[in-house]
Amino acid sequence: MNFIDLANKRRSVRNYKAQPIEQEKLEYLLEVARIAPSAVNFQPWKMIVITDKNLLNQLQDCYPREWFSTAPVCIVVCGDHTKSWKRSSDEKDYCDVDIAIATTYLTLAATDLGLGTCWICNFDVRKCVATLSIPKHMEPIALIPVGYPSDPNDLLEEKKQRKPLSELVEYK
Repeated sequence: MNFIDLANKRRSVRNYKAQPIEQEKLEYLLEVARIAPSAVNFQPWKMIVITDKNLLNQLQDCYPREWFSTAPVCIVVCGDHTKSWKRSSDEKDYCDVDIAIATTYLTLAATDLGLGTCWICNFDVRKCVATLSIPKHMEPIALIPVGYPSDPNDLLEEKKQRKPLSELVEYK
């Protein structure tokens, strides 16, 4: 499959089979995220991989949606703003940008393996920090549930609603 087909195939999956993810597939996802580009190659992220069902249930307090508990794995992607690159002209912190790139790589790799993911940003950060004892210098930025979709049709290609290029691109 070429890259644009893979990108078109990625979906936000919100219901998962109880089937565990093979360790080699999980490690593959993490390796793909590890090799993602980052500003000045600082890689200011930490990925907390949660597979323990009790901890997954506790994490649901941070994002209380029934479907969330169906995922056999959740990856909490954290950023370390003390280790991220800052642009000298305006002190722009690239931590969130770097996290977005690594997380995108991870979600596309999951799609390539037939796994579903959902990028969750609207969660209770304080509860997440407390639940996982995340150090103060780390910021949980995204929760990424990962698993096999309960409905195989969740990964079927369908036309995504997107703006036309003419609204997003300007040539000069």
